[in-house]
Amino acid sequence: MNAGDGSNQHPTQTLLDLYTIKKTFGKIDGITIGLLGDLKYGRTVHSLAEALAFYDVKLYLISPELLRMPRHIVDELREKGVKVYETTDLEGAIPELDVLYVTRIQRERFPDEEEYLKVKGGSYQVNLEVLKNAKETLKVMHPLPRVDEIHPDVDKTEHALYFRQVFSGVPVRMALLGLTLGGVL
Repeated sequence: MNAGDGSNQHPTQTLLDLYTIKKTFGKIDGITIGLLGDLKYGRTVHSLAEALAFYDVKLYLISPELLRMPRHIVDELREKGVKVYETTDLEGAIPELDVLYVTRIQRERFPDEEEYLKVKGGSYQVNLEVLKNAKETLKVMHPLPRVDEIHPDVDKTEHALYFRQVFSGVPVRMALLGLTLGGVL
């Protein structure tokens, strides 16, 4: 069981993310998901992208050029038949999305301070203006904690799913611990 290993993977987060999507939409197949932010060092999006390869989804990878998803992950997704769109244009992608999964830029993940300084302060902010062109049913997810990548005004909308997402971590991780301890649930 792995609860995160630096900037590589975060499988328990992925299980609760998949659980949250399934519980919210009643399915995962057929959904269009955007991953936004630090896709280069963000372990949650690495794990989630790789898990989504087992479903029939469209995946938008939205990030600054310097923080693009590692090429080996993108290649693996495409080899598995996932429709992957890489873009820097959040506003252009937002009308297509059912889920927008937002990540923060984490200074501690950057091996080079110069690279961090080029992207610090957030390259994107999800706010009410950005969401005006979104589907009414769009859900915004975030592994939390957040800094400034989601404006607090979004918390009051039907789009905000991140607080329910965090709560999903309790039953999912309890189930994992129960299974690890011999099936005690």
